Amino acid sequence: MNKKQQLIDGQLVLEYQSGNKKALTYLVKRWHKLFCEKAYWIVKDADLAKDIAQDSWKTIINKMEALKDPNSFGSWALRIVYTKSLNSIKSNNKKRERLKVYGYEQETISIENNEKGEEVELKKQLLKAIVSLPVHQQTVLRLFYKEDYSLKEIGTILNISLGTAKSRLFHAREKLKLKHKNYEMSHYE
Repeated sequence: MNKKQQLIDGQLVLEYQSGNKKALTYLVKRWHKLFCEKAYWIVKDADLAKDIAQDSWKTIINKMEALKDPNSFGSWALRIVYTKSLNSIKSNNKKRERLKVYGYEQETISIENNEKGEEVELKKQLLKAIVSLPVHQQTVLRLFYKEDYSLKEIGTILNISLGTAKSRLFHAREKLKLKHKNYEMSHYE
């Protein structure tokens, strides 16, 4: 997010904190779609993502009065969306585990079959390897590679230190390298 956008958001937050309720309408127009997209990116369910975005707005509205740095609204609000998204995944994982006790199987990853044999298999293996990583490592991978956030921005969004963001990315890469190496060894034997 560029400095100009941060200043606009900061001004809107200050106006809201001063009692101008219309400022909230402008913030929602500026941010709601992005909140839905970011939540969807984590939970992969459009309806759930909209619910998370809506729930995030409730939290944001309740806590906006206490926001000390209005220019940090974007990273602060995105952190709320990410936290709620991750909490939703954790909650769903617990439900899924309970269902497994009753014999239900976890959903499988589907990949479009418009590509050829080995490439499809490689993508399946890569997705399988990524999904097997801890959620915090998956999140850092996606933010870094898919969303092009810097490690510093990732730290701010996830409310973790720069060192922790670097460490999570490093460990995720190492695990993926090892899984790929094991796949290649078993695939070509």
